[in-house]
Amino acid sequence: MTLHDHLKRFPRARMGHLPTPLEPMPNLGKSVGIDLWVKRDDCTGVGLGGNKVRQLEFYLGKAQAEGATQVLITGAIQSNFVRTAAAMAARLGMGCHIQLEDRVPGKNETYRENGNVLLDRLLGATLHSYPEGEDEAGADAQLRVIAEDLRHAGEHPFIVPLSADQPPTGALGYVEAAIELLSQAEQFDEIFLASGSAITHCGLLFGLRALGDKTPVTGICVRRNADVQTDRVTRRIQDLAELTGMENPVTPKDICLDDSAFEPGYGQLSDPLVSALQLTARTEGLILDPVYTGKVMAGLLAQKDRLAGKRILFWHTGGQPALFAYADLLDAKLT
Repeated sequence: MTLHDHLKRFPRARMGHLPTPLEPMPNLGKSVGIDLWVKRDDCTGVGLGGNKVRQLEFYLGKAQAEGATQVLITGAIQSNFVRTAAAMAARLGMGCHIQLEDRVPGKNETYRENGNVLLDRLLGATLHSYPEGEDEAGADAQLRVIAEDLRHAGEHPFIVPLSADQPPTGALGYVEAAIELLSQAEQFDEIFLASGSAITHCGLLFGLRALGDKTPVTGICVRRNADVQTDRVTRRIQDLAELTGMENPVTPKDICLDDSAFEPGYGQLSDPLVSALQLTARTEGLILDPVYTGKVMAGLLAQKDRLAGKRILFWHTGGQPALFAYADLLDAKLT
């Protein structure tokens, strides 16, 4: 059975504009001595795009198969995942309940009302609050409470889970992305992407190794330090093997995490991050976000000496709406 055959066993709500473009970044690459390319998963097309479209195609395919009428999802206040879920649920004629976790301390009204939150409201989602930002099990448990209320009201809810004790269904979208990438290009020397929930990271790495591709994949930590994230990626990849019924093709040496751009923490700005946002915008006209892709680019640029002369792929996972939630903070730092 081929990898594609394994994926066909899972229901899917196809909406993404796929395949996404693979483009060179000649100006930025030349300035740092790297043959730099970008995979444009910010161009997946639904609800302003991003990597979550690939993941949600499989979650919402399952929701459709179960006859769901309401989609429930939890995430940070400026979550791209919940915004994309609201957009895709709307396309499918489903309602959407979004639980916003208070995950980033000290943020003002702009952060809490603009960016993705504004889009959540525009898309018609019902918003709920959860006071803890680092309690995945508790956040999922509260979704189950909301789901039970919806059942009593005659709805059929479907929960998109957050915690790592649930099957990594969304990772199937990035197993397929590995097939897509290898159909588009010759091998790269290394791939850089964000590693947060680890679903994108795990799916792509699993898919590449299942296809026999040995390209190093470096996950730039955006939510946890490298030690903790390594454990999460390891566990989630094994979960993915069990979900697909495949032998795990990933070895411990394949799992590479870098937390050099993580501080001062999830959703917090740093000078290297802002520099990466500026440099990418002013050399390539490419907009990154302050939570995920900006930190990936900052982490990549910090290793420019090691990467000199190599063919490197930067995986753009979208998230640009969050920029508007950081408007005042960014304006004070731009030069």
